[in-house]
Amino acid sequence: MTDQPILVARRIGHCYRAAQREVWALREVSLALQPGEFVCLVGPSGCGKTTLLRILAGLLRPTQGEIRWMGQPLQGPDRRIGIVFQRDSLLPWRTAMENVRLPLELNGQSGPEADRRARALLGQAGLEGFEDAYPRELSGGMQHRVALARALAADPEILLLDEPFATLDALTRERLNEVLLALWEGRRKTVLMVTHDVHEAARLADRVLVMRPRPGAIVAEIPISLPRPRGADRWSHAAFLETVWAIRQALGDGALEQESEGEGP
Repeated sequence: MTDQPILVARRIGHCYRAAQREVWALREVSLALQPGEFVCLVGPSGCGKTTLLRILAGLLRPTQGEIRWMGQPLQGPDRRIGIVFQRDSLLPWRTAMENVRLPLELNGQSGPEADRRARALLGQAGLEGFEDAYPRELSGGMQHRVALARALAADPEILLLDEPFATLDALTRERLNEVLLALWEGRRKTVLMVTHDVHEAARLADRVLVMRPRPGAIVAEIPISLPRPRGADRWSHAAFLETVWAIRQALGDGALEQESEGEGP
């Protein structure tokens, strides 16, 4: 990794206006993401995590502050920034292969090379043999794998993940953590992932950013020094448990709620 951040947020604030009142979702949020690092963002429900990801993706203009992408102001969505929300949003009339190929088609790529890339990504996501399956024929975990592969198809520089596994059972979630890590280690894209699960954050991240309740702001940064690769045999080690405890301490008594954060106030 270099010393030059790929994405920088400077003193971001965002206010929603509804029912003749103002609700500040974010206040004074600053962060910088380095090329190739994996960062997790944790915080209580309603603290503005989803709002922040939408701003970082260029989908929402902040009320205050600025986003700089590779040193330049981010003016709107950029194909070099990929995003995956909780709902996979697969197109039901397209097969897994066709869903993954969609970003390539939108970039003017088609033919055998697009097929080769889509097939390779599905294989890396553990979906070899399911290329011609429609979303309704896939399990929830498999649908999320297709969504990850689709997000990577356009070869983004950074991937923003908004609790992509929140609706899955614990076992499927752990397996998809392994798939995500394998995809990240193979491509070393910059990743910022929102999660409510402190164990998931400790398993995946190079560092964890902790947010306070609304108005959201980053109140702690916890580096994760656990060596990679991080196999399941490490989860009972003292170093891992100490890391989980440090994240919980930073969150304070406002324990994480195991529910989804809605958009807006």
